[in-house]
Amino acid sequence: MIMVVPLEETALGWIMIVVGAVLLLIEAYSPGFFVAVPATVMVILGILLLLGVDILNSVTGVVVGVVIALVAAVVTVWFYGRLTPDASPTTISRDSLLGREGRVIRDLDPDTLSGKVAIGGTEWSARSLGGPLPVGAKVRVVRSEGVHIVVEEVK
Repeated sequence: MIMVVPLEETALGWIMIVVGAVLLLIEAYSPGFFVAVPATVMVILGILLLLGVDILNSVTGVVVGVVIALVAAVVTVWFYGRLTPDASPTTISRDSLLGREGRVIRDLDPDTLSGKVAIGGTEWSARSLGGPLPVGAKVRVVRSEGVHIVVEEVK
């Protein structure tokens, strides 16, 4: 049995598919807007409308539409979660240095910011927590303040 779909539902189906596709393209070219899940759901609901599933007027159609939309959302979230690497960030900020160890590469003084410390191959402005520390001393980051870090000697 062939079902004739009213023009309004056909138009709405195409609109949902086009809007969903545009949102997917936006997400692909500028990740981070988090529109992939609603875009996927819109495309699927649009296809259902084009196939003649009455997701707007009948109780059964609404239930079918909601269930399919929820399943599509869960599958989409799972799929995009699998695409995302589980690795830690590769950039280092002064806030992520807490507890890390390094070496003094320019004498440190507790009263000035002229000292430098190398941690993980990156040079940081630093001051010492206690007394002065000479070049080569092993240090640990205890906190960050503004644009520099504060270190203590590791014995």
